[in-house]
Amino acid sequence: MADLKGKVAVITGAASGIGLAGVEVFIAAGARVIAGDIQDEKGKALETRFGPEKLRFVHCDVTDMDQLKAVMDAAPAAFGSLDIVWNNAGHGGTNTSVEELDLDGYDQTMNLLLKQVFAGTKFAIPHMKDKGGAIINTSSISAVSAGYAPITYSVAKKGVAHFSKLAAAELSKYKIRVNAILPGFIATSIFGASLGLPREVADQMAEMLYQAGGKMQPIGRVGKGTDIAEMAAFLASDAGEFITGGEFLVDGGMTVGPRHSWDATAASPVLESLGISPEQAEQMRLAQQAAAAQS
Repeated sequence: MADLKGKVAVITGAASGIGLAGVEVFIAAGARVIAGDIQDEKGKALETRFGPEKLRFVHCDVTDMDQLKAVMDAAPAAFGSLDIVWNNAGHGGTNTSVEELDLDGYDQTMNLLLKQVFAGTKFAIPHMKDKGGAIINTSSISAVSAGYAPITYSVAKKGVAHFSKLAAAELSKYKIRVNAILPGFIATSIFGASLGLPREVADQMAEMLYQAGGKMQPIGRVGKGTDIAEMAAFLASDAGEFITGGEFLVDGGMTVGPRHSWDATAASPVLESLGISPEQAEQMRLAQQAAAAQS
């Protein structure tokens, strides 16, 4: 586990999913945390669970610039400094295609997923520029390939990844490191919430996804929030002090290649187009080996 003793962190979207895992991992690693979220009941429960000496909850809608600035300002006010910011809050956003583009949904998605990362970074700089710090931004595997999420979400997440690289260059003079994490299929309530399901039902769906989704990726299991949180903790720690401007895939291998590259039971697209099944391909391979052995 990374060592975050003596560090103060702000985590947005901290009351559930990846953000909640971040709270748990960061506090276990020794950090004190300002947890920002719009879920007041869950946020206050976190403060009760960990105690105000380790965690303070601040209501924060990250699309409201005053609230976003307030959550960054809360860290030095409560704990004396701000060393780590994890711009993590998010949602599935509008799911319309380019042809059917919902322009209001586009603006809302960009504000939630991209503008708040710009602004959260901006509001953190005054608290970090004299001593350095670490900023981590949650992107997605949808930033690297089509087919994982709706187009507006995916473009926003690509923006988050590239912004992190550019901000790392600009802020290096202050010894502020900026990195992006690109999670793969992580079992959280974001999938159910994107379908418009109530929060309680979306939470239950996350558990169903965790139980059933392992076959989707080479590693053989669905990702957990802690998989992302452990990477964030490492990047935020002194052990990661030589790392900035990076884009880190944490995806169980989902992006290594098409399914047939890691699943022997899946058909190659080339063979599939020729009408050759995996079983027939294996028979052809064995026949070729036998013929070679006899020659």
